[in-house]
Amino acid sequence: MDWSILGVNYPYIFSILLFSLGWLIIFTQANLIKKVIGINIMESGIFLFFLAIGDIAGGNPPIFVPGSEQVYVNPLPSAVILTGIVVSFSITALALSIIIKIYHNYRTIYMPELLRVLE
Repeated sequence: MDWSILGVNYPYIFSILLFSLGWLIIFTQANLIKKVIGINIMESGIFLFFLAIGDIAGGNPPIFVPGSEQVYVNPLPSAVILTGIVVSFSITALALSIIIKIYHNYRTIYMPELLRVLE
């Protein structure tokens, strides 16, 4: 097996590992705050994946210069990531505010205990 492929594609591998770690945290932790942290880790993996897709080796910033034959980096993934970061921040703020309300009403953020109280 040619291991040089792994060296070239490390952003993809690292983004898959981040996404998998976030998924594991979400489905194994009972604490609601830890679940929000897992969601944030998953989002970071997605953002890294989009950055890796938009990168071109030897690419220049997408500034058009008349008469030049340059290879440009795709600016669209960066724009999508900026929008995603804003949405990620909003989701995190909303989730944490809901968790605060849950704690004030039920005095717990532990999911099995919360389900027991709600029955």
